Amino acid sequence: MSSLVALLWVLNVVLDTGGQLAFKAAAGDKDAGDGLARWKHMASRPWLWLGIGSYVIEFLVWIAFLSLVPLSEGVLLGSINIVAIMVAGRFLFGEKLTRLRVTGILLVTLGVAVVGVAG
Repeated sequence: MSSLVALLWVLNVVLDTGGQLAFKAAAGDKDAGDGLARWKHMASRPWLWLGIGSYVIEFLVWIAFLSLVPLSEGVLLGSINIVAIMVAGRFLFGEKLTRLRVTGILLVTLGVAVVGVAG
């Protein structure tokens, strides 16, 4: 894996994870209310816009990444985002990591490592 591919891969993970965490922060605000009031509240906070911005930049990074690696390899390497999001969700939002989820994290990580070494 070239240094450019590795950089784009890491940027993709960081941007995707950051976007998901920002969306969770926007959606999880207990003061947001319900229905349209909730959406107005979320739109007035920076978290929603940070998430959208992260996704726009991630889209560009993802396209650049996929232009340099085969699709099957890129998608498999991109699945590490799931692990990053679950671990970050645990630390930032207190979400539970059950044994089954930890097993999934380990299997995804192993799969990404195999693809990374073989690619």
